[in-house]
Amino acid sequence: MSLVGQMYKREKPIPEWKTLMLRELEELFSKHRVVLFADLTGTPTFVVQRVRKKLWKKYPMMVAKKRIILRAMKAAGLELDDNLLDDLVRGQMLLVFADGNPFKIVKEVEKEKVAMPVKPGDKAETEIRIPEGMTNLTPGPILSVFGKLRIQYQVRGGKIYIAKETVVAKPGDVISEDLAGLLMALGIRPIEKGVRVKFAIDGGVLITEDLLRPDIEAFRGDVIDAAKEALGLATEIVYMPVPEAVESAIVKAALAASALAAETGFIAPGTVEDVVRKAIAEEAAVVALLGDKARELGIEEAAPAAAPAAEEKAEEEKKEEEEEKKEDQELSGLDSIFGGF
Repeated sequence: MSLVGQMYKREKPIPEWKTLMLRELEELFSKHRVVLFADLTGTPTFVVQRVRKKLWKKYPMMVAKKRIILRAMKAAGLELDDNLLDDLVRGQMLLVFADGNPFKIVKEVEKEKVAMPVKPGDKAETEIRIPEGMTNLTPGPILSVFGKLRIQYQVRGGKIYIAKETVVAKPGDVISEDLAGLLMALGIRPIEKGVRVKFAIDGGVLITEDLLRPDIEAFRGDVIDAAKEALGLATEIVYMPVPEAVESAIVKAALAASALAAETGFIAPGTVEDVVRKAIAEEAAVVALLGDKARELGIEEAAPAAAPAAEEKAEEEKKEEEEEKKEDQELSGLDSIFGGF
């Protein structure tokens, strides 16, 4: 029996407002492809009101409890794992209905926050600083708190002036009663409270919380690495539908042919210089290996003809151009394969 079917049977008639809410929720579930579920446990009412006030024109929203949410989902034909939903849907939840990208909508909903004061016993979520400047506080017993917290101050015109910005709490620190009182007196609200989306449904597919906030930069890096590997593979197998791969393969084949010609001593236009250089290098190696014996045998290392400086420079520039061209081919290949990601 499904989770909804296991629910107790109500003896009293269902209030009309609940029936209307159920119908409205069912309609929203049926009408919209994307639904965000935000757990409101421990969330102040004014925080929810702030989110609804900011976004209600873009996204229909409703606050409902577990039982009516599950009934509405069932009535709308959303066939999801009942046991999984039983674990995910807890207490009162804010439902946000939409039809766009769920990941972007999650960011949009969660960025709406309200500044709140801290209470004694709270843990600092971020670093808390008291800025330099004039306050509306008058000297008195509160100066002892400044001393405890090591906040430098001066008295100017009968008011307390904070002489230097001071860090009074680091992330994870427990807020003392003195610090909470001082922050309240200074009007500093260091906590930003908003709603947090627990899971989402997109076209009947459930997206759990761990997948709702992907690391975009890491994902981008993975895609670029995959594109490079794909281009490398396409070059290796000379994949014809990718022109950049064919060009890279031709360059690679030309370099391999040049190296093979030099290795085998094959004379052809464009290989003479490489063959001669290799022969001279091999001769030099033999002479070095024979040492004094080479002189006894009358073997001397051939001196290579000095190339004009302009010719050497032109050769270096040519090699640099070839390297740049190869890099451009690889980068343009990424666009060809992945549509300019």
